[in-house]
Amino acid sequence: MNFKELDLKRMVERVLTGEELRREEARAVLNCPDENLAQLLAATLTVREASFGRRVKICVLRNAQSGICPEDCNYCSQSRISQADIPIYKLQSVAELIEGARLAVASGARRYCMVCSMRGPGAREIEHLAQACESIRAEFPRLELCLSIGLLEEQQARQLKAAGAGWINHNLNTSRRFYPEICTTHSWDDRVRAIENVRAAGLSVCSGGIIGMGETDDDVIDLALAASRLRADSVPLNFLHPIAGTPLENSRRLTPQRCLKAACLFRLLNPRSEVRAAGGRELNLGERQGELFNAVNSIFVNGYLTTGGWNFDRTRELIERAGFEVEVEAYAAG
Repeated sequence: MNFKELDLKRMVERVLTGEELRREEARAVLNCPDENLAQLLAATLTVREASFGRRVKICVLRNAQSGICPEDCNYCSQSRISQADIPIYKLQSVAELIEGARLAVASGARRYCMVCSMRGPGAREIEHLAQACESIRAEFPRLELCLSIGLLEEQQARQLKAAGAGWINHNLNTSRRFYPEICTTHSWDDRVRAIENVRAAGLSVCSGGIIGMGETDDDVIDLALAASRLRADSVPLNFLHPIAGTPLENSRRLTPQRCLKAACLFRLLNPRSEVRAAGGRELNLGERQGELFNAVNSIFVNGYLTTGGWNFDRTRELIERAGFEVEVEAYAAG
């Protein structure tokens, strides 16, 4: 099936009733001719608006422990095989994590995600992060708290939930087939087990991936399908930002059009989940970033873990210029 054989109106109707795209339809979306991209974006917007209107949620990342991960993920500047010139430090203090939450709120964020470079936490790290969550929750009861801390056991997830965390991020990153090409120190199935532990603990799942690492169309489709079938509540979509000193430092495979088509696919396969534009949007989409909002309803500001990015004011201008609005929340204790 090619894109021109798609009945976009009928496809959208089926998606909105909960029907999953057929693989040939998903492939046609990814291979949409550039001259038809506006039609695809318009159809995707209908799905996006059904659950989220024209609101855009702002999220902020905190690199809470940097550069000391024992894993060998090829894309990551913080892996043990990386030669990237980045800050290296152990888990930040509770006071620093609370200050990060204050800065996030001041930047318009509704979600604050603390990220630690590690294979998985021990008891001491869980206790430390739980204390941070309790303190942040006391100060900002309506701030959404997310943690990204590697392979997590169910009991650890329950402890974090009791402390006030609402989301755990653990990205699948790519398809099961392609995963051994980007990481050998753990498996795709290890990641799925961690996600299942998070779900069993009653926390919301944040899980997406990265495009642009050398994967095929079928790998992208498999990733989007996996996020859907695992019922990910939030689906971050990263566009590879090659970092000097990593094995993928010379990988520049993405065009703005490819990024937009992938965003449409992820929305169409995850119609009711938050879909978030994550790392690499500024580098890979440039002036076309505003078109992402036809598919995504959430976005990071103030940069990523070891790469820079646009601040809140610049991103808000982008959102409003594209005809969307920032989702706001009044934060106060009590």
